[in-house]
Amino acid sequence: MNAARFLEGAVIALDSVRTNKVRAGLTILGVAIGVMVVISMAAVITGINRSVSKIIEQAGPKTFFVFRYFREGVEVEESGSEAPWWQRNPRLTIADADVIRRLPTVKDVMVREDATGKVSFETTTLEDVPFLGLSGSWMDVTGGELLAGRNFSHVEYAASSRVVVLNRKSRETLFGGRDPIGATIRINGQPFVVVGVYQDPSAAFGSAGPPVLFMPHTAFVKVAEFSRGWMRIGVIPTEAATMGEAMDQVTVAMRTARGLKPTQRNNFSLIAGDKLIDVFNSVTAGFFGVMLALSSVGLLVGGIGVVAIMMISVTERTREIGVRKALGATRREIMFQFLVEAATLTLLGGLVGMAMGWIIAFAVDRFTPLPASIPLWSIVTAIVASTVTGIFFGLYPASRASKLDPVEALRFE
Repeated sequence: MNAARFLEGAVIALDSVRTNKVRAGLTILGVAIGVMVVISMAAVITGINRSVSKIIEQAGPKTFFVFRYFREGVEVEESGSEAPWWQRNPRLTIADADVIRRLPTVKDVMVREDATGKVSFETTTLEDVPFLGLSGSWMDVTGGELLAGRNFSHVEYAASSRVVVLNRKSRETLFGGRDPIGATIRINGQPFVVVGVYQDPSAAFGSAGPPVLFMPHTAFVKVAEFSRGWMRIGVIPTEAATMGEAMDQVTVAMRTARGLKPTQRNNFSLIAGDKLIDVFNSVTAGFFGVMLALSSVGLLVGGIGVVAIMMISVTERTREIGVRKALGATRREIMFQFLVEAATLTLLGGLVGMAMGWIIAFAVDRFTPLPASIPLWSIVTAIVASTVTGIFFGLYPASRASKLDPVEALRFE
């Protein structure tokens, strides 16, 4: 019996959409926009999160990083000092990397510093291109593969050789379809010989990505204009050591090298890959908050539309309600029917919104570097939210319809 009444309410709601296209369309549109925001933003954010996780996983389950300072926010001295306390932390140096490299639990280390500059080849010039100064083991940390040529060697690193590895985008931009291996490009006016082409494992920026160059850190410091003091050290533990054992040894070695007393806190930070993921997830959580706020506005507009269209429906069907009550229909049955109608309207809006969200997610995945992926929870949330919106905002019209006096309703013209 309930199924029959539910079907009847749904049919009446759909008939209301046909006969009152403008009012119903506005109601459906409001809900659809709210649901579309949930689906599309959830798809994009989920895709980004998976890509970032993939990037970090490429470094291996045991790789960790040493920073001068690392926290989700920058803390400023409460005493009124303009400089934050962490600026008193000594800068990481090549000497620190050498100390870490000699530890028995450490297989190798990678140093990295970043800069941007002008890159040119023949008549092509690129401005503000990121280039990284790295040690020779950088690919062991970043993962990825060489599409052509080779990585720079430890000998070239020690000799500060002017050699460079391009990523796929920089090769395409500078050389088109030509072979870049052995060619000479200029970075900030200095000549560098291309020795390899590297493919980043990240799907976050797709195969196109931005142009990026990779060079020995020893050559980097001679040609780059960069903010000193932000070197990062990637630590690769040995196969026999756990990440915890390696982190403990690195901590002891760094504290000893810096002469820290037992009561003094570390003036450096050790961060495992899962912590980096947690920090990134905390950032994207803010986007989810924005998503909920925007979708709530759409659902509110749709809910107001539900109240309006259902109140009009109650007025237009007053005699019908009177007849049904005269034939024995209870308040509960009348209320159930109108709630089903309201929920059907908003559920229809939810389905339209899911279709719109899927189209946006597909377009982002197909035509941009971001790998949008619609999570199941967003679909369930969209269906539940649209249905609950209809029920909540339909309560007042349904209650009013159920309270109509049958005699007065039958007299209504």
